[in-house]
Order: sequence, then C-alpha cells, then structure tokens
Amino acid sequence: MPGKTGEFIRSLPVTIALALIVSLFIALSFTPMLTSKLLKGKKAVEQKPRGFSGMLGWIIEHPFRSALASALKRPGISMLLVSVFLVISLAMFRKVGISFFPKAEQANLMIQASLPKGSSLERTDKVAHYLESVLDTMPEVRYYATNVGHGNPRIYYNVFPKRFDKSFTEIYVQLYDYDSEEFPEIIEHLRNEFDAYPGARISVKEFEQGPPFDAPVQIYLSGEDLEVLREISADVEGMLEEQPGAINIENKFVKTNTELLLNINKEKANMLGVPIVEIDKTIRTAVAGMTVSSFRDPSGEEHQVVLKMDRGGKFGEEELERIYVSSLSGKQHQLKQFVDIELQQAPSSISRYDMERTAEILADIKSGHNLDEVMDPILEKLELYPMPSGYSYTIAGELEGRSDAFGGVANAVLIAIISIFSVLVLQFRSFRQPLIVFLAIPFAVTGMIWALWITGNTFSFTAFIGLTSLVGIVVNNSIILVDYINKLRERGLALSEALQLAAETRLTPIVLTALTTIGGLLPLTLRGGTLWAPMGWTIIGGLLVSTVLTLVIVPVIYKLLERKKLDKAAV
Repeated sequence: MPGKTGEFIRSLPVTIALALIVSLFIALSFTPMLTSKLLKGKKAVEQKPRGFSGMLGWIIEHPFRSALASALKRPGISMLLVSVFLVISLAMFRKVGISFFPKAEQANLMIQASLPKGSSLERTDKVAHYLESVLDTMPEVRYYATNVGHGNPRIYYNVFPKRFDKSFTEIYVQLYDYDSEEFPEIIEHLRNEFDAYPGARISVKEFEQGPPFDAPVQIYLSGEDLEVLREISADVEGMLEEQPGAINIENKFVKTNTELLLNINKEKANMLGVPIVEIDKTIRTAVAGMTVSSFRDPSGEEHQVVLKMDRGGKFGEEELERIYVSSLSGKQHQLKQFVDIELQQAPSSISRYDMERTAEILADIKSGHNLDEVMDPILEKLELYPMPSGYSYTIAGELEGRSDAFGGVANAVLIAIISIFSVLVLQFRSFRQPLIVFLAIPFAVTGMIWALWITGNTFSFTAFIGLTSLVGIVVNNSIILVDYINKLRERGLALSEALQLAAETRLTPIVLTALTTIGGLLPLTLRGGTLWAPMGWTIIGGLLVSTVLTLVIVPVIYKLLERKKLDKAAV
C-alpha cells in the first residue's frame, strides 16, 4: 500500500504472513510427529465427555441439531430470516460511523502559538508566559513543558519537532488523568481562554493515532495568479469558518511578510560616480553581513568574523540614513541620496503542488464532531463554486489518506478474493460450491457492526484490517464444511443427511478455532487502546456471529443450490 498509511502498517501484514507460513509448517510436520510419539500405544477408550467437551456434546445433541434440522427443512424461510437480519445490521452501520484513525485518548495535549512572521523571540516568549499563566490556574494540569522558538522534542510517535522559528512556541501539557467526558471540556475551556489573546494564532490539539498529517482538513488551491489565489483561498476559508466542527483554521496563503524594496536611481548614482556593484555590495553587507576573516580558539575550533550593520533586527528609513557608499573618487555618499524605499506585503512563502502555485488551507476537527460532518458540506460548496479557468482544488489531509488507505486495502482484498475463488473453482470443479463459501461472508459483517456499535467504536482503518482477517477465517471455516459435505456425499449419504452430519461433526473444531482466536485477541482488544480495539472487536464480533451462521447458513445455501442442480439433472 502506498503513502503514509502503508508505511505505518507495513509490519502488520508481513508479521501475519510469516506467522501463518511457520504455523502451516508446524501443523504439517511437528504436530503429526508429536502425536505419533505422545499417543503411541494408547488405545481409544469410549467414555462420556466431560467439561467443555460435554457441553459441546449437549449443544450438538439438543439445540443445534434441532435448529439445523428446522433450517434445512425450510431453507427458503431460513434464508429470508437471515437476510432480514443482514439488512437491519447494514442499516445500523450508519450509527457506527467511519473514521480513519481514532483519537489517542491520553491525558496530554499540545498548545501551539504562532505570531506574525518576523516577530522577535522576546515577543514570542511573552505569549508563552501568558499560556503558562492560564495553565497554572487549572487544577487538572499535572505539569507542562514549554519551548520557545521551536517545537518540543519528539514526545509522541507521529508528532515531529518543528524547526527553529522565532515566531513559534509550543507547550506539552500533561494532565493527571484522562476522562472521556471531561477531556473535551478542558480543551474547549483552553480554546475559549486563548481566543481573546490578540496578535497570535493559538491552537489546542489532542494527540491522534495513525500516520502523521499536517491537519485532518487540508485543501490545496492551485493556479497562476497570486491575487486570484488570495481571493479564492479567502472564500474557502470562509466556508470552513461556517462549519461548527472546524477549528484552528489556517490559511497559509494570507500570511505575509513586509518586504522592503530598494529602487536605485541609476542616473543619480552615475552622476555621483557611485558604481551599482558597490551599492549592491554595501546593502548586502549591511543586511546579511560579509565574512572578512576567521580565527581558531584554544580548542582548535574555527570561527568566522562577519561584518554587518548593527540594526537591531530592523531595516527601514532610519537604518538607511546610516549607510554610506564610496564613489570612484573615494568620497562617501549617503545611500538615501539615490535609493528610494518602498514597503509592500508579499506571501511569506509560495508553495507548489504538481508544479503549480498553490494556496494551502488547514483546519482541525472539534471534539464531538467527525471529518465527514465538516467536509461533506465543503465539498458540496466547492462543486458549486465558480472556479476561474485554470484554477483547481485538491482535497488532501485525512480525507485523502483515508481514501487511499481504504482503497488500497479494498483493491488488495478484491484481488485476493478473485484469486481464492479461482483456486476453489479448480478444487471443487464447480462454480456453485465456491459461491456457497463466499455467500457466508456478508453474514460475518453483521457481527462486526453490532460489536462496534455496542462497544462505542467507529469503523476505523484498523477495523477494516480486522474485517479482512475475519473474511479469511470465515472462508476457511466454510471451505472445511463444504469439503466435508462433499466427502460424505461421495460415501453415498443423501444430501440432507450429509448436511446434518457434516455440520454436527465440524461444530467442535470450528467453535474451538473461534474461541482460541477470540482468547488470543482479548488482550489486544481490552488493553490495545483506541488504535487496536476496533480491530479486535471486529474479529471477535464477526466470529461470534459467523461461527453460528456458518454452521447453519452454509448447509442451507448448499441445499438450495445443489437441490436446483439435482432437479435440473432429474429433468
């Protein structure tokens, strides 16, 4: 899978694939060898099963046998009932919701403040002190760490330090504990407090799981003319401001620097005998400095001596009056005599996307809202927006990442399903029986939906990964059952008798497989946090439902399809 998400989960499929290959080798080599050694010389003694085996035996003898017999007696009604259950479950999916990666749900948060470009470190430090004064009044705060002029060190796996910037400060805040109800209130309180502070853009962010993105909402506007881009970006920024779920909206294109343009009057300079090259050299020395020498300290380290104007970080008319340039005759002339100053606002940076000039707009999602609530109305408005010819928009951020990730896995799953279906057609020498195997898959999805809804999880990317694993388990169970039905029919059993006996015989191994899988997933599900819990619940819920439905529905589907085949053969 390409992109950030592929890099993030690359180790997962590799680990699973290697584990399956090793387990297959062990099952085909060590297990038979150990069985022959450990069970050597032991005679099979028929005894009444006890404990778990006894419980499974009772289930086979009583409720399961009667339920399966009833389902096979009325296969059409049975399929209708499970189909209704499937439709109801799919309708419940709306309540589950979709997310890319969940919030981290940890007792910490990040506060970032950005000042206008060119702001001094002292002014940024003043803002940092204000932020700290607010945190000091909050009893929920355990401690905080402030960095002025750059970001914090890498304190979370998907948050990277921000490089040096005098106009930026960042505070890492650690709370005493995390409460799912109080945490959003704390963030909202801080945002309300900081909104009133003038001259700084202050954002409060909670940590998120998954690959890093600049922001959940990220919109690129591309075109040639900077003024047109400025107007379009302002309109799109206004669209986001109308959305109650959008916060920390940042239009990077409106960030401007004040540029000082020095227009040289060449006629005056020539009249005074001042070369243009000398003017350029003098200005560069005053502003950027010029290396004039170097020396080594006692430790042997070399240092450069840079000559430049002492201007206190400023450069305007006042500083211009203090600069003199030598003429060819050696006379000193004030630079102001032949240089005119012009101040203008220009973008602090001009980004490019696909080789085009681009305006970038970012926004975060407010707690209690999701990405789709914000972006669906924005996408509708962008479709109706009168975009000038030669200008376009691109949706990036979490929406693009989600689309690429889900699409990448979906394509891989589709290829896998086609490949497995092709192999099964060759194995069973029939199109009907592979179809029986795959018709059990939708009913496994019902268990996933109900499990996510009951536990309060959304259908995230890790849940999607869990769904692909669940599909593999369901297909495996269905293959085992269909293959055994075929073997019983080859021995001369009637269709109904073969279906009943196969389901009863395979109940124990299928149930044990499900229970051992669920047991192995419980630690990850209960202690894996918001990242891995959806995957665990997806597989557990799917197995609980699909195990029962596979043992009943697969025989029912088998009977319906094979009975039609037998009826045609009889005709």
